[in-house]
Amino acid sequence: MIYLPGGEYYMGTDSKEGFPDDGEGPVHLIKLKPFYMDANTVTNAQFAEFVKATGYKTEAERFGWSYVFHSFVSPWVARTVHQVVQGVPWWWPVNGAFWYQPEGPDSNIESRMDHPVIHVSWNDANAYCKWAGKRLPTEAEWEYAARGGLDRKMYPWGDMLMPDGQHYCNIWQGTFPEKNTARDGYAGTAPAKSFPPNGYGMYNVAGNVWEWCSDWFSKSYYKESPDTDPQGPAAGTNRAMRGGSYLCHKSYCNRYRVAARSSNTPDSSTGNLGFRCAADA
Repeated sequence: MIYLPGGEYYMGTDSKEGFPDDGEGPVHLIKLKPFYMDANTVTNAQFAEFVKATGYKTEAERFGWSYVFHSFVSPWVARTVHQVVQGVPWWWPVNGAFWYQPEGPDSNIESRMDHPVIHVSWNDANAYCKWAGKRLPTEAEWEYAARGGLDRKMYPWGDMLMPDGQHYCNIWQGTFPEKNTARDGYAGTAPAKSFPPNGYGMYNVAGNVWEWCSDWFSKSYYKESPDTDPQGPAAGTNRAMRGGSYLCHKSYCNRYRVAARSSNTPDSSTGNLGFRCAADA
């Protein structure tokens, strides 16, 4: 874990690049106490240690299925898929998909032990954090860490997506959702320590996998949140997610920006959703 000294920073964005319905603004000055954050998302290898030690079964395992991006599903598994998600037909509910079989029963993670664990719900992530003696970060902590000490920049490294023509994150290239050219080197997840870290030593806080935060989600929260160590609303239906994923593209999900936000129900799991841990200093 990396020690982060806290202090004041400007959270959120008023940029036109943002999504008003996500409540990315207004920009507001907040103050955080010192804390620790994992340099990278929890990997398959780390999650396997947790499962071995505790016998834990993820919610995807208990439900018997999870959402997989359509192009990763083999023809054999595709024959078992009889419905898709309305409005986002690229998400297929695949029977037998969970963290160890991320694309279904004919897949495994043996060659991806250093990749982020996926198909973990908020409840699963919270259980891992408790076992590890840690916790999920607040949205405010996550954004502070992701900014890497930069003030009001769009990305963890500055305002240009590709400085000097170089890829700094794992996102979609091409035409979503039909063709991903994978020019950044990855069509799916990348190893958890891919690409240069930001100024605080954080890897892949843009793209790769969405990351759960501890907060309940509210798009109006920034207008009423405290200016010191905000913890999110007292209640809600969805939990906050940050960072975007390998499926994000400017034409559809321009949420690999550092101020971008999203949410999902605490029992949801998908093939592009993971987490990293925080801890009190």
